[in-house]
Amino acid sequence: MEQNRGSWGSNLGFLLAAIGSAVGLGNIWGFPYKMGKSGGFTFLLIYLLLAVFVGFIIMMGELSLGRKTGKGTVGAYHTMSKKFKWIGWLAVFSPFVIMSFYSVLGGYCIEYMSLNLSNLAFAGAEIKTGSDLFGAMLTNPFGCVMFTLLFLLICYLINRGGVSGGIEKFNKVGMPALFVMLVIIIIRSLTLPGAMEGLKFMFVPGYAVKAGFIAEAPKFATVLATAGGQMFFSLSLAMGAMITYGSYLSKQEDLVKNSAIIVVADTIVATMAGIAVIPAAVANGIQNGIPLNEIALGGPSLLFVTLQDVFQAMGTVGPLFGVIFYLLVLIAAISSAISLIEVVVTYFMDRAAEKGKEGNRPKVVLLVCLAIMVEAALVAVDGLGSNGIWVPGQASFGIQGWNDCWLDFMDMMSEGIAMPLGALLMSLMVGWEIKPKSLLDEIHQGSNARIDGFFSFCMKFIVPLGMLLILVGQIDTFFSLGIF
Repeated sequence: MEQNRGSWGSNLGFLLAAIGSAVGLGNIWGFPYKMGKSGGFTFLLIYLLLAVFVGFIIMMGELSLGRKTGKGTVGAYHTMSKKFKWIGWLAVFSPFVIMSFYSVLGGYCIEYMSLNLSNLAFAGAEIKTGSDLFGAMLTNPFGCVMFTLLFLLICYLINRGGVSGGIEKFNKVGMPALFVMLVIIIIRSLTLPGAMEGLKFMFVPGYAVKAGFIAEAPKFATVLATAGGQMFFSLSLAMGAMITYGSYLSKQEDLVKNSAIIVVADTIVATMAGIAVIPAAVANGIQNGIPLNEIALGGPSLLFVTLQDVFQAMGTVGPLFGVIFYLLVLIAAISSAISLIEVVVTYFMDRAAEKGKEGNRPKVVLLVCLAIMVEAALVAVDGLGSNGIWVPGQASFGIQGWNDCWLDFMDMMSEGIAMPLGALLMSLMVGWEIKPKSLLDEIHQGSNARIDGFFSFCMKFIVPLGMLLILVGQIDTFFSLGIF
């Protein structure tokens, strides 16, 4: 059945899809805030070093693992390893759990885009503050479930079209559109009074503490763990997406060049997202007399409270910029979500092929999306803890780091444990069990880059050490252990 397996229509289509997978909600509300509170340019420098010595290496490893085996995550690990064959299940578990809250957040984007369209159409109508809108949305479980369902319906229609006919087609339009809209928002953001304070927050080392955005400078170990966690989550590593996308890639394509392009493009977009979001949020806070340490610069409040207030303060043109902004966030969410769905879909399609059958893609995609909807409904109804359905929340198992909501629990299970653990074990498998040469042979197909020594050294020593620190840092963050 291998000859019937889907493939990318072009290398450009693959690159746009891979970049789309990497560019998601984490870039827009995670990267800029973490950069500011973790020392500005200091964070960016550490992030770039980790991207080169860890992210780039894992990216090449996952793409080559997928292309070499021609299988999804479970099949790839089963083919290549005896000791670590079960890691593939972590790479299916992670995207499935991530989609439980990712689809809800995507639904929020659709709802806010609709609200701004309504404000644009009915100019002069009474408009609530971002905080009031967000609170009303969270305490309307039915509405949240419906918009989550709409988001998943969009993803279903894209994924059912296949690799080249669905995912690639969407990203060929979506990624250029996202870039153009991001530039528009950046221009508007930087023209707001006080925007320079936001740029200093991001790019001047120590300015966040000096100006009063945060109380004290974080420790180096904390910055390292924060930058590392953001790096591998932002690049869609350890969640099966790059193995899956690599399994559809032609043998003639240059994995080294492609990996570098994906890492660089994702970092550029993440930085651009920060320039679009943080200066606007800071400028709005200054204009309204909000103390700097009280301006929401991260998490859902950044997008759905702070930024909505920014657009409303712009007057009649505000809703237009609101529509553009939430549309670009929605595109970023969809491009990542369809890659996560494809990881799970590919497992079932490969399983059917192993049995000599041809999988029914539309049916498989439908069943996967319905399963995601079941878990997402729990997160949607919970409303970030607003509606009191968090079952373990009464005691939180004694863990202070959880905010008593299902979204944080799902995030902890995936980003906090499964993903860094999977990346750590993958590096140990490649570095010490199957040896780097087993993947270098695949990497050399289509590439003449002399990276053997660099790849081998990083995969054996740098990546395991880096991923161990990231794993400890993630556990420390979620469980508030005070290690760093």
